Amino acid sequence: MTDLDEVVRARRSNRMFLPGRAVPRELLDEALELAMRAPSNSNTQPWQLYLATGERRARLAEALLAAVDATPPALAAAGLPPKFAYRRMQCGALVYGAMGIERDDREGRWKAQRRNWEFFGAPVAGVVCMHRDFGPVDALGVGMFLQTLLLALTERGLGSCVQVSIALYPDVLREQLDIPDDLTVLCGLSIGYADPAFPANHLVMPRNPVGENVVILDS
Repeated sequence: MTDLDEVVRARRSNRMFLPGRAVPRELLDEALELAMRAPSNSNTQPWQLYLATGERRARLAEALLAAVDATPPALAAAGLPPKFAYRRMQCGALVYGAMGIERDDREGRWKAQRRNWEFFGAPVAGVVCMHRDFGPVDALGVGMFLQTLLLALTERGLGSCVQVSIALYPDVLREQLDIPDDLTVLCGLSIGYADPAFPANHLVMPRNPVGENVVILDS
């Protein structure tokens, strides 16, 4: 794919990856090099990305799952304002519905949710960070880096998923990936080849009409 419109529309939050298909290092390097072109305040480039593969990735997922089982997550801690809770419910209904999991199937939902902390089987597990002294305007730069990376991965046939749930266990991440205390953990990131047989990977999430989020003043 070379058309930006096509790449943007093709990007998905993939929630199941092909476990036996590794990500070629050259494709990952190409996508990262392109993402480094993202804009940032005064060119501070505030993003820090930790990627784990192979045994390191396996140990990270194992440690996260152990932490999840010992202390189940409080998803409300993810920082979503209460007034927007209905959007999380809508998203969950669509995702779990695509998986064939009924609303009252708590066991099935938890089993699917638990896959978050094993990076949905992706061969590349990432953690996105920012120095603690940066502020909201710098977080915009991190977001632009991350979006550029997602699109670059999509263009190269790779799937991805940004995961806020990973950040609920920062101590585990710091220990497993040697992340220093002066970095704020923002989110997780899964990278790999999406499993085409997994129905939720083909889900197209709804978006607001432009006018609901954008105000254009001409007088």
